[in-house]
Amino acid sequence: MTGNRNETNSASAPKRKRRRTWWIVLGAVLGTGVLTAAGGTWWLSASSGVQAQGEQDCTDVPVENSAASSAAEGDLRDGVCTALASLTDAWHDQDAEAYGEVFTEYATYTTFAGTHYVGRGEIVSSHAALFDGPLSGTGLTNHYLSLRVITDDVVILTTRGDTYEGDTPGEPSKVQTYTLVYDNGEWKIASFHNTQRKPLMERIQYLWMPETVPGAER
Repeated sequence: MTGNRNETNSASAPKRKRRRTWWIVLGAVLGTGVLTAAGGTWWLSASSGVQAQGEQDCTDVPVENSAASSAAEGDLRDGVCTALASLTDAWHDQDAEAYGEVFTEYATYTTFAGTHYVGRGEIVSSHAALFDGPLSGTGLTNHYLSLRVITDDVVILTTRGDTYEGDTPGEPSKVQTYTLVYDNGEWKIASFHNTQRKPLMERIQYLWMPETVPGAER
């Protein structure tokens, strides 16, 4: 009986050794795959910065599609920048009423999450809740990409913007579009649309389909 057990153990030993070898090989392959994927993700993320970061000073934003004189362009830019400065100040003061005053009465407001508000009342009430909750103590920053003139009293301002705590972010994570109208002697926001940038997805798309790269990023 003892002899049979010894023979059985001797026969199964190579099998156990082969299984251990296969597990080691499988673990090595999986580990290499995980490290490769992690390294690839890191490289894609690290190389996904944007070249068109915009102007940090609103008064330097380029005015596009304008037939106005330089002086008139300067007045238009100053008026729009005053509206954005009021918006930023109201955010820093966590003042929802003052924030809402920068918008027209029936303005629309679309968040990066896709929530769509209609009218100053909804903009004020939603931001009052946000300032008392997750956005308490935050600031608002913008880098200004372009100011496009549609008519004498309608313009579109495009920015890279973000909310933040502590230090101002060097590269804001959202792209924001403001449609402003000239209303009773001042510029007010009639529509705001906020989009969260997805750097990794963007970088993969550019590598996969180079023809989709915007001109400013080539």
